[in-house]
Amino acid sequence: MFKTLQKAAALTAVALSVAGCATTASAPTAKAPQQLVLEDYFKGKTTAWGVFQDRNGTLIRQFKVDIDGQWDGSVLTLDERFDYADGAKEQRIWKIKKTGPNSYEGTAGDVRGVARGLIQGNQLSWVYDVDLKVGERTVLVTFDDRMWLQPDGILINRAKVKKFGIVFGEATIVFQPVKP
Repeated sequence: MFKTLQKAAALTAVALSVAGCATTASAPTAKAPQQLVLEDYFKGKTTAWGVFQDRNGTLIRQFKVDIDGQWDGSVLTLDERFDYADGAKEQRIWKIKKTGPNSYEGTAGDVRGVARGLIQGNQLSWVYDVDLKVGERTVLVTFDDRMWLQPDGILINRAKVKKFGIVFGEATIVFQPVKP
């Protein structure tokens, strides 16, 4: 049981250090109040708060992330700095390219291959594989994220974390732009 908890904790660390993503499209939100434009939303500073729960809904980890986003006209760079409630700290740097009117591709240091995203109305679907450190080894897991832009600039993210297609946990993250 202890090894299972260690694995869950390690997988949780990676799950929480991600700020969202997926390409399997779901139905767009009916009468979405606004269109999500990723490069506009994340340009500048954003703060997010999140939790990771195991498949039974047990809270495993909590965190805060400060994000600095830069858009150069073709690439959105997101510098994410994670602070976990247990004192751990992490950094992830995303490079995201707009590949079509509503589609994106992204890379980051621990992401295997390319993340693919699709926006429909106020929803972003973002899917990617992550090499997750579990003890002394690395395990490949898939993140399947859904983000919904809410009124007042709030962005809600629900990320399912899977191994062999089986959901073993879920991250919930709430983003809010920092007003100058």
